[in-house]
Amino acid sequence: MHAIDSHLLFIKNTRRGLCLLCLCGVLAVLASCKKGFLDLVPDNVPTLDHAFSNRLEAEKYLYTCYAYLPQEGHPDKNPAFSGGDEAWTYWPMIEDFFYRDPYQIARGEQRQTEPYMNYWDGYDGKSLWQGIRTCNIFLENINRVADLQPYEKERWIAEAKFLKAYFHWYLFRMYGPIPLMDKNLPITASPAEVKVYRQPVDSVVNYIAALIDDAAAGDNNTGLPLTITSAATELGRVTKVAALAIKARLLVTAASPLFNGNNDFTGFKNNNGQVLFNPQYDAGKWTRAREACKAAIDAAQAAGLKLYYFNPAIITVDHATRIEMNIRNAVCEKWNSELIWGLTTGGDPTFWLQTYACPQLDPNQFNINLKGKLAPPMKMAELFYTKNGVPIEEDKTWDYANRFHLRTATGKDTGIQEGYKTVGLHFEREPRFYADMGFDGSKWFMRNGNYNIQSKLGEYSGKKQSRIYSVTGYYTKKIVNWNLVYNNTSLQVESYPWPVMRLSDLYLLYAEALNESGSSAAALTYLNQIRARAGLQSVEQSWSTYSNRASKYQSVEGLRDIIRQERGIEMAFEGSRFWDLRRWKTAPQTLSSAIYGWDILQTTYEDYNRRVLLYSPQFIAPRDYFWPVREYNLQINPNLVQNPGW
Repeated sequence: MHAIDSHLLFIKNTRRGLCLLCLCGVLAVLASCKKGFLDLVPDNVPTLDHAFSNRLEAEKYLYTCYAYLPQEGHPDKNPAFSGGDEAWTYWPMIEDFFYRDPYQIARGEQRQTEPYMNYWDGYDGKSLWQGIRTCNIFLENINRVADLQPYEKERWIAEAKFLKAYFHWYLFRMYGPIPLMDKNLPITASPAEVKVYRQPVDSVVNYIAALIDDAAAGDNNTGLPLTITSAATELGRVTKVAALAIKARLLVTAASPLFNGNNDFTGFKNNNGQVLFNPQYDAGKWTRAREACKAAIDAAQAAGLKLYYFNPAIITVDHATRIEMNIRNAVCEKWNSELIWGLTTGGDPTFWLQTYACPQLDPNQFNINLKGKLAPPMKMAELFYTKNGVPIEEDKTWDYANRFHLRTATGKDTGIQEGYKTVGLHFEREPRFYADMGFDGSKWFMRNGNYNIQSKLGEYSGKKQSRIYSVTGYYTKKIVNWNLVYNNTSLQVESYPWPVMRLSDLYLLYAEALNESGSSAAALTYLNQIRARAGLQSVEQSWSTYSNRASKYQSVEGLRDIIRQERGIEMAFEGSRFWDLRRWKTAPQTLSSAIYGWDILQTTYEDYNRRVLLYSPQFIAPRDYFWPVREYNLQINPNLVQNPGW
């Protein structure tokens, strides 16, 4: 078991002591209307003394700080999986009664009395404000530990500062302008002191960036390490590269249209008149983001990180399969060369994700734990390029008009079973399409063999009962580790650390910042490295040869569209799209477009391959850009203002 997870289990089993430190204040807040949500400072001095009495106890407390990280690899605990339009499922939910929150959000049913996925007050046992308080307690008391080596103390302080910054970042991305909790309020704080204000967007961004800079300062001997050297005990802990990469993501987000020159929130103010959104566009924010991305990439290169390429030692695969596994294993191979920061919170961080994504593969075996219900809608299938590396509506050689007409696959067709009928939409697509998605008639490669997906009504991959099926007819292959094996009675899932950040993500952020800050030509270098790994020609070659908009990449606006689609494809099903559509301010259009799937209740090729409208969602702007603050918090602290639209 991973070292951090084993410590977390220890903490759970010995919680009587630390519970007073970490959780009792939450009850106090809920029981009192005189103080706000930031008024937790544990006053149990003997317990606090014990927590920092020696190195071992202090290290346990550091791992408690890590324990507040949300389980981003869990499909029901990360809103970016099922809270947008990247995956859909049947409704009403028959199983998982207690974890319907993201699906409610996707259907536009968010609420302000008890918000869904409310990480402000607590969701999945994690209040991010509580996580920040815990980090502050650690930072305020770590100097009391007498037997801690100086180099260890500096590293642990840097980790706690980063986690504190990350929790602020997570709240900022969800709620917009937030209060800043640099220090815990004392028990003697007056009622006025605990009634804090939200801070302007730019102040929040600057605070988080400065805190990350502080955490990442120093060399490898006095702060965050460049790499993890003790794989047996420290994988999952933050490195300097991870800290700089998260800073890059923060600043790219801050430079994006949602936060940079957004007039939708012009009237959003505190009750003291303080403006929370700066409506003026600032090109310098893109320059700052570009510099942050470059610093993170330089650190990644110094740490030896590089784009992942599949190189199997014990199995022979053809060229197309090798490219497919370049893509799949960049996510699913444990601690691979591309991973900047992977989370192992929860002990089995991607078990549920994989079982939700994987359909029944074997006609002779059935396992009830393989649900296959994390179903991409048709819009995701249309997002991927043709085999020529350009959008399907731009490719001069691809039959866009007849994409919903049936064709029969031959031995020359990639990714489709020979002799099988499916729609033209599934033919002659780029490798990432076949690596990321499964569909009726597709192939599914695993370490123990090749499988055929057959998902019409009653078939082994399709709907055979009231649950455990894909409502759209598509499956999320990309996030299923190729080592998964099962039979009628057992299931073995190789879980992997969830990639909060990987190198291709950072390259795409850098390309975006380069293009927006006047260095479009330089952006192509990073796009083309990602495309080459996916078996595609360069942007210049593909557009010049195949697109009906051959010069598109030569303008800032055209390259912006290319970068955004490239990002949508490369980061598909990794929880990026949900946030990207918001920061780009394209969510009202994209997330209000209809959810379509195939007619999965049919048994013939002709009947099954008909588009079916599953849902017509509506993204209401500006309301849906941010979570509502729970009404109770507004009542106990009138200085907190609600997000617009709520």
